[in-house]
Amino acid sequence: MTDPESLKNRPLLLLVAGAKGAVASTLALAVAALHRRPEDVLPGLTTAGRFPYLAAVTETVMAGWDSKPEPLDAAIQCQGIVSEGRCGLYADELRQIPIRKAPPTDLNLEKQVDAVTEDIRQFREVFPKSLPVLINLLPAAPHSGLAQCGDLMEIYRSAGPQTLPDLAYAIAAVRSGLPLVNFTPNEVELPAIVAESADRRAPIAGRDGKTGQTYLKTVLASAFKERQLTITGWYSLNILGNDDGRNLMDPDRAAGKVANKTGLLEEILGYDIGGRTGLPSHKVRIDYYPPRGDAKEAWDVIDFKGLFDLPMSLRLNLQGRDSILAAPLVLDLGRWMLALQAAGRVGPVPELAFFFKKPVGENAPATFQHQVETLRQLANECDRTLKGRSSSN
Repeated sequence: MTDPESLKNRPLLLLVAGAKGAVASTLALAVAALHRRPEDVLPGLTTAGRFPYLAAVTETVMAGWDSKPEPLDAAIQCQGIVSEGRCGLYADELRQIPIRKAPPTDLNLEKQVDAVTEDIRQFREVFPKSLPVLINLLPAAPHSGLAQCGDLMEIYRSAGPQTLPDLAYAIAAVRSGLPLVNFTPNEVELPAIVAESADRRAPIAGRDGKTGQTYLKTVLASAFKERQLTITGWYSLNILGNDDGRNLMDPDRAAGKVANKTGLLEEILGYDIGGRTGLPSHKVRIDYYPPRGDAKEAWDVIDFKGLFDLPMSLRLNLQGRDSILAAPLVLDLGRWMLALQAAGRVGPVPELAFFFKKPVGENAPATFQHQVETLRQLANECDRTLKGRSSSN
């Protein structure tokens, strides 16, 4: 049982799989900025004023894994998300973030898990006072086909060379008792891994971070539902030129993300768009467009009907920055996981649906209003649990 009084002395340690990717390297820059110029980061967090029993946000540290050979600061500059001058401000802090080589893919899954587990042990030695949370920021991957495996040993036996690498980090995390955040569209919350997380007293949050277009889609669909306006069609286009966009040109890798983006809408509305005609009328398209880099653009065309079935239409154009929108959410989720684990939550936490396209766990709130209210209730539950525990000590 966690002593609430001890939490303030134990900073958050973000252990990031895919630490040199676009979102992760932006996260690294944010962590570095927290130590020197916190005013650049704190206003963009939803948890900056929450969880007063946790260590200060400014004490957050980071480590992780990646297969890329270049140093972290060089990887950040290659991403081109922020200016070289801004990267230079935090060069010393970035060099202090330990990044280990990802386990070789020619190892079988069990040996990969052992390697990551040993790395976690060593990271804990480097940051002995910290509380670690594993963050999965690896690229989208094809479906693993391992959901029917009854336990971890069956996953080890069934996993082949093409199995998504995310599983090694997820299994190592829950085996080590670490909270797990799956910000990717990859299905790592297999029943056997969820069962292990419950045994090891670790919470799981995921899947597929909701950052820009899908966040606004949740807000708008909830608003249409409240006004009893019937949506008859919704076309979404995304263009982006970062590694994520290039990776998603593979249909097998994009399938999970597209399914998450489309399924979300029907869950909110309670009906299939285009159901009257029987024709598919909710479409999502993702195109890799190199000149755009991380500055993703999203277009939405929404057709709907009102009184007397008269048609109307809305056009929405979001010109966002993919990783700039995502990184603070990852930092927020790390803090949520510390609070939840301290309060005794284990396994999937569907109440964190605010952050995800495809929240895992039962009875996840669908509409924006319900998600926000559920998040407040969850924070209050954590506060009451830890306050009561502190009073009884």
